[in-house]
Amino acid sequence: MINSDLDEVIDAGAEALLRHLRPEGHFAFDSGAGATLATAGAAVTLQLHDPAGSRSYIDNGIAHLLTMQNPDGGWGSVPGQPSEAVTTAIAVAVLHIVAPDCHPDQVSSGRTALDRLGGLAGIADPALAAVCGRFHGMAGWHAPEPVRVPLWVFLFPKLWRTRMSFRAAVLAATALAQSRRDPGGPLRRLLDRIAAPAALRVLYRVHRDEGGTGGFGDNTWPAAMTGIPLIQSGHAPDLVEAIAGYLRRSADPDGSWEIVDIRLTYTAFAATGLCDAGYAADPRLADVAALIRGSQRTQPFSILDCPPGGWSYSHATGWPVTLESAELLSVLAALPGAEEDPALARGLSWLLGRQDSRGSWSLWVRDTALANDGPCPYLTAQAVDALLDGGVPLDDPRIRRAVRWLVGSQHEDGTFEALWYRGRTAGTAEVTGALCRAGVTPEHPTVRAAVRWLLATQHADGSWGPGDGRPGSVEETAWALRALLTTGMIPGAGPVDRAAVWLQTRQLPDGRWPEAPVSAYIRHCVHYPNGAITGGLALRALAAYRRARAALVSMTARASASEHDNRGTPPRTDEEKRNE
Repeated sequence: MINSDLDEVIDAGAEALLRHLRPEGHFAFDSGAGATLATAGAAVTLQLHDPAGSRSYIDNGIAHLLTMQNPDGGWGSVPGQPSEAVTTAIAVAVLHIVAPDCHPDQVSSGRTALDRLGGLAGIADPALAAVCGRFHGMAGWHAPEPVRVPLWVFLFPKLWRTRMSFRAAVLAATALAQSRRDPGGPLRRLLDRIAAPAALRVLYRVHRDEGGTGGFGDNTWPAAMTGIPLIQSGHAPDLVEAIAGYLRRSADPDGSWEIVDIRLTYTAFAATGLCDAGYAADPRLADVAALIRGSQRTQPFSILDCPPGGWSYSHATGWPVTLESAELLSVLAALPGAEEDPALARGLSWLLGRQDSRGSWSLWVRDTALANDGPCPYLTAQAVDALLDGGVPLDDPRIRRAVRWLVGSQHEDGTFEALWYRGRTAGTAEVTGALCRAGVTPEHPTVRAAVRWLLATQHADGSWGPGDGRPGSVEETAWALRALLTTGMIPGAGPVDRAAVWLQTRQLPDGRWPEAPVSAYIRHCVHYPNGAITGGLALRALAAYRRARAALVSMTARASASEHDNRGTPPRTDEEKRNE
């Protein structure tokens, strides 16, 4: 056992995270650098927009794609990650579209790898499979697939908002391109002429609400997926130019593009880990607190029908989301001065207002009908945690509604979903912990079933993976360990001790922990690592284990002292007992 070194492990992990703190107050990691989808999407967008003026960006992007190809012929989300069908399908098509006949061997091996991965038919998300099919159509490998997004939908904001959610801008541009490519009969042409201005309004509202950056989510892939069909449609040349400018500005020196600007995501998870580890009052976090407060949205975000008060994953004008907002609220609640923090109060009010009518939370849009948006058990549990951290009482009706929804969302095997993380461990652990914090007892059938699944999926070495037999990861082990401790399982119990020791032994010499691709960039299809999540979760789990161990030692000492006192006290007489 190496538990005597637990303080050193936690301090080393905290200092490793703090080395990623930038003077501006945010944390920065290179976990998403050199992203396949971002690089491929940017290269083909610039090729379609201005092949001569963007030549160096295009050539450098293609060169980087070639270096990212795995030995099996496929591409992962970022360099060094396992090949996945979506990233392979897009990368191999873009190589052929942008540089036809220049890289025949790489294209051939990429197409062979895609076949081994199940081909386009094996892609879990039908909408994304259709996107890959359109890229293959652009490459000339089969006839272009029709787009089934009617323009008339954009005449009805509630309809497109709940059904399209964060995809609305991409789908508006796609529908405009399809209308030009396949105008249809007289009735369809009339409807499209009426509806096209509504679709364009969606695009311009996004552009306005995010500050005119052209980033369409500070996210290269959706920016490209908006720019490509806009170019094909002939509409909004000023928006196309803004997107191209964003792509050129955001290119990395090595010719690649980052998966997405998630500086606030990094900051949220790093800071919650540091606060749990005892660093809330560390003066180095003062700039972090200022950055978080300064990044809170002060204007509504109309495409999501979202009021001010939340946070994005990127910066103050980014798209507001539940996940990062909840995590950042937990940070503010843990920092000195939380009781008088107006940003915390506004954020808690915003989060309460974003609860779905069914009691859950979704990522982007309230009461969404898009499965990739919500409702999500993990996000709902995370929101409950943030509200409790911020002082919302247990008997608040919105907490009780969330608890009821969570109990009803459990799968028969005891697990819970997490839309933005792989497998079932993350969701099951997060919900288990939130339910117990919200007053559900460990004996409740929902908690017992979740704990039973967690214990059954723990590996012999003490770790957890996604729950499907894959090897353990730091992230999933940390999620599970913290959840079990929240249920009241104490140090000395085999499962939590083995998990804590495994986390300690996995720490690298520089204090970091190895990252696994647990984060979902596209649900079920594209996964990437996130160093802030890795380090932050490990710190939170080990800090919880340390607190539980200290509490056990204190309780044992008190029990021993009480027993000693009782042995030194003479028995009470019958008269003394009657007089009590």
